[in-house]
Amino acid sequence: MNLYADFLQNQMKVVHKWKHYFPVYERHFQNWVNKTVTVLEIGCGRGGSLQMWKRYFGPHATIVGIDIEPRCKNYEEDQISVRIGGQQDPAFLQSVLDEFGPPDIVIDDGSHVMSHIAATFRYLYLKLPKNGVYLVEDLHTAYWPEYEGGFAREGSFIEMAKCLIDELNADHTLGVVPVSEFSKTTTSMHFYDSMVVFERGVHTRKFAPMTGTDPV
Repeated sequence: MNLYADFLQNQMKVVHKWKHYFPVYERHFQNWVNKTVTVLEIGCGRGGSLQMWKRYFGPHATIVGIDIEPRCKNYEEDQISVRIGGQQDPAFLQSVLDEFGPPDIVIDDGSHVMSHIAATFRYLYLKLPKNGVYLVEDLHTAYWPEYEGGFAREGSFIEMAKCLIDELNADHTLGVVPVSEFSKTTTSMHFYDSMVVFERGVHTRKFAPMTGTDPV
């Protein structure tokens, strides 16, 4: 299924997404299509993206949306559940985990407020399974004051993600950056226009073999 083609042909609830997001979604989500997968979308909008994920991931997917707006409960249907609460509230997030289990994929399209994004990431990320994917979108707001952002502003999620690059490479910092659970369980970080994607995994022993034959 081509996700962007599905978006263009959508006749169901409204979906509002930047065009350049779609190749990113497919690049990082394609391995989960038609698998048993739990997808947590933070921010339900007008309900269309929940339906889009249901179509994309297929009949074995559980789609969970969270939002602060009670009207979003009306978006529930087969395979789609919605829970009402704040993304920055750890007790609420834990209640969602208790009910549905750890999500395989998180898509943060919620309040876009920097402190909310950071709080959600800190609470949820290490609870994802070892092959989980955590995607934060609309991070152009990290540069806008009304979302607690600003260029190089301490506390923005972009600045937080920049620091996590060092944590990803902690093994090579000669002890300057301690090796953390993030270091041990994150295999990659991907930066795009307005998006950051984190992929979890298990690190094998690091070594650098050499092959080939030197000319005589």
